[in-house]
Amino acid sequence: MSTPTIPVEHDDEINSQILSVSEDKISGFTRTPFQDIAKQSGLPLETVTTRIRAMLEAGVIRRVRQTLLATKLAHGALVAWKIDPDKLDAAFEYMFKEDPFSGHVVTRSTDRDLTGGEYKLWTTLKVPQGESLDEHATLLKNKVGADEYLLMPAKGIFTLGVGHVRRKSLEVGAKSEEPGRMMTTTVVDLNTEEWNVLLALKAEFTPDEIGENPWEGRAKIAGTSHDRFCEIAEALNKKKVIGRFSTFLEHVKPSDTGKRVTRFNGLFHWQVPVGMEERAGSEIGRHYILTHCYWREGGPQFGNVNVMGVLHGTEKAKIMEHKAAIDAHLESCGIPLLYTNVFWGGRSEIKPSEISPQIYADLHQKWKA
Repeated sequence: MSTPTIPVEHDDEINSQILSVSEDKISGFTRTPFQDIAKQSGLPLETVTTRIRAMLEAGVIRRVRQTLLATKLAHGALVAWKIDPDKLDAAFEYMFKEDPFSGHVVTRSTDRDLTGGEYKLWTTLKVPQGESLDEHATLLKNKVGADEYLLMPAKGIFTLGVGHVRRKSLEVGAKSEEPGRMMTTTVVDLNTEEWNVLLALKAEFTPDEIGENPWEGRAKIAGTSHDRFCEIAEALNKKKVIGRFSTFLEHVKPSDTGKRVTRFNGLFHWQVPVGMEERAGSEIGRHYILTHCYWREGGPQFGNVNVMGVLHGTEKAKIMEHKAAIDAHLESCGIPLLYTNVFWGGRSEIKPSEISPQIYADLHQKWKA
């Protein structure tokens, strides 16, 4: 008799039940992440671990990992690059494959001529504490032959999550009862033991690590006991440097059977009056459809926008309905919308940005050589 095939598509009923929790509902550090997913999804632990393992091996889930609030650990920025179209593909490949400190690498375009429309390559960039974003970006600019770049560090964070499966069924305009709270980006200092645990904690899970005791092997990597590892991780959690435990879906590329989690993503820009950025971001960020929402300064290159957010969906028209609901909500709150636009995502590769000071030093030494 043949072994029954384990369903791996994201829209399988049981998989959706798991993913609606595992994408972004396990906040902070927990000693029992898979048990917590099982409890919240109402499924047996064995079912949860078997399905997540199968989806990871099939590439439907692209990674399973403990995320960090890297804005608390490293200097970071969204970077827009102006680059000759003939160099765009090579620059994309370099940022994705050769620079561990570049995270999201996305080409973006506009439906019409917009301020900043000539910036076709967008990346996230992080450098370790004490290092210079501008220095690293300048080196990248020279390596890929870019004409210009604009660094847009976050001044505040209002939304940071994923939940693509859960967001598919959201009603237009769905939002929390209260405005979002702004998270700051003040960098936290860590000691050597905390860094050892943190670097072991954040690595991607292999399929055979997905089980009842996922941190035992990581404690050995960090050179400490399981209990001590968890104690330090819990302390790091209190320092607000730990994000969510998450299964990241491959939401850009189709699965082997051609199914897509999303088809479109829009980076939306809003300009509100100076002094109203925190309030506007809190009102925009309360809308569940947003996966990211930040206070960032776009400067004159981008019409002096100051709040940015990302929306995903399978239908462009539906995304714009959600956007219209957000704009209407701002108006109802008495927040003037001075300017707004959208940059649509094209080619996209996503990887966690490295934050290790040693890896940074080694890379720069290599570049100098």
